[in-house]
Amino acid sequence: MRKDFYKILAVVSVVLFIFSGCGNVSEKSNKQINNKGDIKIWVQFSDETPEGKAWQKIVDNFNKEYQGKYKAITEYIPRSGSGGGYEDKVNAAITTNSLPDVLTLDGPNTAAYANADVIEPLDDYLEDANMEDVLDSIIQQGTYNKKFYAFGFSESSVGIYYNRQLFKKAGIKEDALPTLDKPWTWNEFKVVCQKLVDEYKLPAINIQLASKDEMLTYAYTPFIWSNGGDVVNQAGTKALGYFNDPKSAEALQFIQDLVKKGYTTNTPIEKGFETGKYPMLLSGSWTIADLNENYKDLEYGILPYPVSDKTKKLVSPTGSWQVAMSSKTNEKEASATFIKYVTNTESSKIMSLGNSVLPIRKSTIELIKNDVSEEMRFLMEQNQKSGHARPVVVAYPQVSRAFQQSIQDASYYKENPDVQKIVDVHAEEMQQVIDRMLK
Repeated sequence: MRKDFYKILAVVSVVLFIFSGCGNVSEKSNKQINNKGDIKIWVQFSDETPEGKAWQKIVDNFNKEYQGKYKAITEYIPRSGSGGGYEDKVNAAITTNSLPDVLTLDGPNTAAYANADVIEPLDDYLEDANMEDVLDSIIQQGTYNKKFYAFGFSESSVGIYYNRQLFKKAGIKEDALPTLDKPWTWNEFKVVCQKLVDEYKLPAINIQLASKDEMLTYAYTPFIWSNGGDVVNQAGTKALGYFNDPKSAEALQFIQDLVKKGYTTNTPIEKGFETGKYPMLLSGSWTIADLNENYKDLEYGILPYPVSDKTKKLVSPTGSWQVAMSSKTNEKEASATFIKYVTNTESSKIMSLGNSVLPIRKSTIELIKNDVSEEMRFLMEQNQKSGHARPVVVAYPQVSRAFQQSIQDASYYKENPDVQKIVDVHAEEMQQVIDRMLK
């Protein structure tokens, strides 16, 4: 009984962990579930958003194809920045055994839901799902203890946005810029930063240190992985010896050095890149839509992550929301069929084009590559070549917070000059909470 309590507590901590908010917390439910083969799905967005409209199109297609056999009914429960809406409803449903047949969950939370037996492994249902076509990052984030529990229905990535005009003025030629096949090393990146600082007397890049949230974990773990380090072991049970490994510490040293040398800053000018003050910005795929809609005069491109000088290995971050089957559902075949449908090639195309997100399948990438911008194509290719999901660990919210704090500590280099000491302290913190959650 005590073990079950701690499992539920772990999931409660997950559903209260907010990555980003949506202002509207109203709910909209379709017709009630009455018949065998009917399944209820909970999603974390509004039906009025581009994501909601794309989702409903996919659901309508499913219901048409399986008419008379299965019927999917969606309840739209938008998230709120204060933890209300979706998180509250899932939390309450977990404690009262009243979850729907299918629910959405954020990528890094797979382990907590799986460990608490909230969601059902999908492996037995995927023989006809063409999993070889699915991006490695989607498999990574949905897998716990060698079982596949949650299927991502969209993908994301991060790159180095750069101002073409500011680069040209600083004498940095386009044909000398890094590519996915030949990325820049950390030292080469610093050389470019120095040229830009010398030219403009401002930081060369906003790496979003001021965000102080999940963006830090999402965007900075690739530096550690590129250097051969890690946050936790593959099983998600050990942080000591991994996050405080010298290889991981060297990656945080790289970030600290960017602040030390004035290449980036803890206190960036708001919209500094968008308004032409900073030559570079570290940001995600969602930034493309904002730039194209609100900063149409900005001539920009996207460059790959800088890579470790030791390994030369390109690693980029990935992760998004997934669909999973409740372990309590009485409609396992219908639920599994729906999950496979919402993640097939055509559904991925609808979601990617409708919501301006990256696809989850290689076949979808091939299908839409001529229908998206050059920048979106770049990030899709980067996902294929180097995408890496965040750590799958039961205590993810606490591990992520410790990671974020380590970045903040390293960035204030005068107060915290010893990076190895920083990772030692926070690796111990991570280990304690992992051990507690796994008891």
